[in-house]
Amino acid sequence: MLNNNIDQLENNKPTETNPNVFGTLAIDLGSSTTVVVFQKENGQSPELLELTPISRSPGEIPSLIWQSTEKEEDYLVGQQVIEFNLISENKEHNLSQDFKRWIGCPSIDPIYNSTIPPEKAGEILIHSIWRKITKKVNIKRLVLTAPVDTYREYRSWLIKVCNSLEVKEIALVDEPTAAAMGAGLEPGSKLLVLDFGGSTIDMSVVALEGGEGQASPIAQLVRFDGNNLEGKSTQVLRTAKVLGKSGLRLGGKDIDRWISNHLLPEDSPTNLILSKAEELKCELSNAEIKETFVITKKVRNSQNKEKFLKLSKKGLEELLIEKGLLKSIEILFNTTINNAKRNSFKLDELDSIVLVGGGSQIPLIKKFIGSLCNSVPFIMPPPVEAIALGALKLTPGVQVKDVLNKGVSLKCWNKKNEKHIWHPLFFPGQPWPTSKPLEIILASSINNQLSIDLIIGEPEEKGSSEIIYIDGLPTIKEIEFDGRIKKLNNKIISIPLSPPGELGQDCIKLRFTINDFCEIEVEGTDLRNNNIITIKNLGPIR
Repeated sequence: MLNNNIDQLENNKPTETNPNVFGTLAIDLGSSTTVVVFQKENGQSPELLELTPISRSPGEIPSLIWQSTEKEEDYLVGQQVIEFNLISENKEHNLSQDFKRWIGCPSIDPIYNSTIPPEKAGEILIHSIWRKITKKVNIKRLVLTAPVDTYREYRSWLIKVCNSLEVKEIALVDEPTAAAMGAGLEPGSKLLVLDFGGSTIDMSVVALEGGEGQASPIAQLVRFDGNNLEGKSTQVLRTAKVLGKSGLRLGGKDIDRWISNHLLPEDSPTNLILSKAEELKCELSNAEIKETFVITKKVRNSQNKEKFLKLSKKGLEELLIEKGLLKSIEILFNTTINNAKRNSFKLDELDSIVLVGGGSQIPLIKKFIGSLCNSVPFIMPPPVEAIALGALKLTPGVQVKDVLNKGVSLKCWNKKNEKHIWHPLFFPGQPWPTSKPLEIILASSINNQLSIDLIIGEPEEKGSSEIIYIDGLPTIKEIEFDGRIKKLNNKIISIPLSPPGELGQDCIKLRFTINDFCEIEVEGTDLRNNNIITIKNLGPIR
């Protein structure tokens, strides 16, 4: 019966196919809302496209997937889930929401209890959008956005998802940089971007190159003229320089859980309760209401008992402070600014602060960021579509000049102390692609050593935070800095030694560079016989 209703809903709306319309599509996959914006190639203003029946309003699609109980391969997408009132259904495992935060994560917390894997849910949504849009217009270029905190893994997933899409050009940009472009600032500006979304908080300092006769920035190209460009791009760059950035896997959805637990501590947070908590949060974010004004939402718990969510703006602010949100934002700010300082940035050079994402609408957040930046003026573009609009402005062609979010270290033998150590290769804030290689000499750690293994890791940032879930409740935990290094991948590159190396003997000189796709490339020489060593790459590190 459900499938028949879907077909009827689809057939009620005629398809407006126009095969003569060509242009660029930007997709910003969000935790709550996914935004699609199209721009015709003749330079007309961007359009938010109506994609009936999956869009809530032009260009805005709820990030929801429902799996049919009748046929596993049948799904409802976006607004369809809301139209059929499936959010309040008892079969919550059939519903996938807030899946973006888990894409690219090494482990998934039990609070994500859907039978649809997060990567699969994201793929269904993007492919559904693509099918709808390509019935209306012809896409020559696709621009996609990715969060900072899980950029490396998220980027790999996006490229796989888009492999089957028939489009000649695909470009990728991180969300804060797209937000900077969407704010409409002039080339040459320096700005702090806070993107407070449903599942992540991303912060970056961006210098928009251009102005004074220079070309404006454009995005990183990963496919051109139908061909993948992984490791092949040799184009001259026009850039937006990211001077420093950091991110945290915490967002508006976590605030909804805090509100639910705070007001109904004895009740499990059903989808319906979380939905009402989100409504409460949004209404309390109105700057015009008084801080003592109480808003009430009526809900039914899992036992179908009537309950009430009651909270004031002051109560919400106290809750956020108690949970450590402001402290976490301050840590992100300090990390971002310190990384930017390594690239000769000074705080007094900021021209503007750009706030995007639903969480940035909370007055407490804006006030706190303002206090950290000494009253730098704010720019608040439309919070939902700003990133997608900015991605469109980054005309596909080449890349954004970026920096490493975290450092990179190499495990090697220390002759002086006679033990293995993690030796820093690149520090947070290191611009990439690199302009010149980093040279390092490696020695044997034992007699008759037949090979030297290259193992790279990612140091934990001092004072950084992580999110852990205790009984399903997101909790901010400050990482105790103990010099921990996390291996970036399980791949170990082994360099044969011929002849075998002797203990403490300098054997090879290696030159490390970061290429256009944020992968470490290695070449070098065996110091004992001048044999050339070439390794294409050690994998993505961003």
